[in-house]
Amino acid sequence: MDDISTGALFSLLILLLIISGYFSGSETGMMSLNRYKLRHLANQGHRGAKRVEKLLARPDRLIGLILIGNNLVNILASAIATIIGMRLYGDLGVAIATGALTLVVLVFSEVTPKTLATIYPERVSYLSSIVLNVLMKVLYPLVWFVNGITNGFLLLLGLKVDNMNSSKLNSAELRTIVDEAGGLIPRRHQDMLLSILDLENVTVEDLMVPRSDIAAININDDWKSITRQLIHSAHGRIVLYRDTIDEVVGMLRVREAYRLMMEKNDFSKANLLRAADEVYFIPEATPLNTQLLKFQRNKERIGLIVDEYGDIQGLITLEDILEEIVGEFTTSIAPTLAEEVTSQADGSLLIEGSANIRDLNKSLNWSLPTDGPRTLNGLILEQLEDIPDSQLSIEVAGHQMVIMDVSDNMIKLVKILPTTLKQTG
Repeated sequence: MDDISTGALFSLLILLLIISGYFSGSETGMMSLNRYKLRHLANQGHRGAKRVEKLLARPDRLIGLILIGNNLVNILASAIATIIGMRLYGDLGVAIATGALTLVVLVFSEVTPKTLATIYPERVSYLSSIVLNVLMKVLYPLVWFVNGITNGFLLLLGLKVDNMNSSKLNSAELRTIVDEAGGLIPRRHQDMLLSILDLENVTVEDLMVPRSDIAAININDDWKSITRQLIHSAHGRIVLYRDTIDEVVGMLRVREAYRLMMEKNDFSKANLLRAADEVYFIPEATPLNTQLLKFQRNKERIGLIVDEYGDIQGLITLEDILEEIVGEFTTSIAPTLAEEVTSQADGSLLIEGSANIRDLNKSLNWSLPTDGPRTLNGLILEQLEDIPDSQLSIEVAGHQMVIMDVSDNMIKLVKILPTTLKQTG
């Protein structure tokens, strides 16, 4: 070193600081990349993305390579700075060189390149991957040796390197990504994607048409009554049963019944039963995502939900599940939320007791509890633990509710006061 001029040492020091900055920026850029965007670009044939993805396949080796290079450069830079300091200031130059080099390294070789790499991770990573690929081949034996020691130490701590590079997302993390997509994904599409993610958290009970609202015909009724119900039916399919809804005998397509009506000789109870389809039963706790696949696999569109004792609890259709994803269609067996909620001039809302709590939460941005009853009627009855009289006022989850109508042991109509609407808006 004594034969090298001070000017040459300064030039070499500057070069080492630049190389140190390159390693620091490369590390930050590589680790700041959006892995899913990187994978997409690699699948599209982007060369830089392919190089980076290959390096990131073993992040332990990549980090080992960068740190080996960065530490070698910084140690050499420290030695040269010490020599320059001693030449210029004698023994005091060691302290001066240490302080000055620390400040220069922090500003120009650490903070600045890492900040730039954080802002432009793709540009930095794609360019630096060219050099890193070459260095990986040249220094592979050293990298392998250092990583072998490091990985062995991690194994002693109970950590496996193979499990440290998992890029799988759970549904909650995927929901966050969709929420933060902003203008990249239209709001309507975001809602649909989030609804799909919610399917596993919702069961068929949450969407079913309640037992009391199922369109059904008692096959033991007189013939005129059966005919009248068929003619005035607003549904495409009707449940046939004997005396009680739990004794289901089939699912009749109304269109098929009309065909039998045209053929008067064939229009009888026996022929109605023969024309009816076999009933498809669904366990009450089935998640929506599972039931959607079962509908597809079994080529069914409608099913009756039964509890553990085999009693009918409700009815659900394929359309009900699809509506949960894309929104309401124009046709539905159950009344729509718009039909169950009426705005008043004073800002209050009149809501039918049969309104689904999940639908109210989604449409009105409320937070009514959904871990118990599924209807507003059931929620209020659970709170009161009694069947109330009308005009009774109760507060539920911050909403002031007035019971307007009670009949048949059910709350038929509830008024939500406007003061609570403003607080939740």
